[in-house]
Amino acid sequence: MRYLTSGESHGPQLTAILEGVPANLEISIERINYELFRRQQGYGRGGRMKIETDTAEILSGVRNNFTLGSPICLAIKNADFKNWYKIMSPTLHDEVEEKRVVTKPRPGHADLVGGIKYNHRDLRNVLERSSARETAIRVAVGSIAKQLLEKLEIKIASHVINIGGVTAPNNYNFSSIDEFVKKCEESPVRCFDKKTEEEMIEKIDQAKKNGDTLGGTVEVIVENVPAGLGSYVHYDKKLDGKLAAAIMSINAFKGVEIGLGFECANLPGSEVQDEISWSEEKGFFRLTNNLGGFEGGMTNGMPIVVRGVMKPIPTLYKPLNSIDINTKEKFQATVERSDACAVPAAAVIAENVVAFEIAKIILDTFENSSFDKLITNVKNYRNNVVKF
Repeated sequence: MRYLTSGESHGPQLTAILEGVPANLEISIERINYELFRRQQGYGRGGRMKIETDTAEILSGVRNNFTLGSPICLAIKNADFKNWYKIMSPTLHDEVEEKRVVTKPRPGHADLVGGIKYNHRDLRNVLERSSARETAIRVAVGSIAKQLLEKLEIKIASHVINIGGVTAPNNYNFSSIDEFVKKCEESPVRCFDKKTEEEMIEKIDQAKKNGDTLGGTVEVIVENVPAGLGSYVHYDKKLDGKLAAAIMSINAFKGVEIGLGFECANLPGSEVQDEISWSEEKGFFRLTNNLGGFEGGMTNGMPIVVRGVMKPIPTLYKPLNSIDINTKEKFQATVERSDACAVPAAAVIAENVVAFEIAKIILDTFENSSFDKLITNVKNYRNNVVKF
């Protein structure tokens, strides 16, 4: 399974071609649109969320709610395009005015390096594509992956564990992942702990008042993943490596860890490795999950736990200094549009890119020309794992 996206932030639409989804998988457009809605929520979001109400269209590969096995085309119209038509029109004609040329790169964005790489003297050609707006169509793709995983009884959740140094306690105490998801969905910052939520909101309000922005840390949890996905044989077959790459591919993410992650550097081995046990009902299992569901680049049957660190959004209302690419004169960076904090939305994006990687490795592992074959093959494999 693979996909390709296209589209600019203020262009006509975002598009994705998704290939490799099995035939006869039931797809809900409402579920796709719900994921897009989740991505647009979260305390600290800026003005664009008031302009766009993202909804997806399925243009091919699905008939009467069931996949055909052929490529799926997804599209999300940009409602804001009407305000940018004369600047962002794909074609040049009499109605199109001279576009506003951007020559002032913003610190922390792709503007300057992208202009250097592709020889763009108008940096709008860079910022339109490097914008985090592209993650909307990636969430739409991830929603299809999530729907596939749910039918295989694999559940996934995301939440925020840190915003601007305010950190949630490391004690979930929930009877099920469904209860955990419900609690996080009710929070404007996607945090399960009410006291921490209030402190995070206060921190965001203060940053906005100061003309500043905040980053944070998000966590994705995946339950009931079969053991043995991925491989120790080659570096590029290790599933934890693929998840790390997926998280780092999200705009503004600067770090990733699995399980205890960087905390492993501070602990002796006896407090890090997960001891192995066995029961007739479950087969082999681990007594702890410090390694976040992975050993040797492969899933070990424990919940996958992956975290990503998002830097503060670089577009500030307290502009930073930069240099004009034409005049080479110093200036203060302009504000395109800014959120004070987008960490809650980033958690949703992380959840969906992780879902895609898990779905992809499952489809790479099991024969799946039709979805009923996939269900049977995964079920048989799980039974064999327990009997090992």
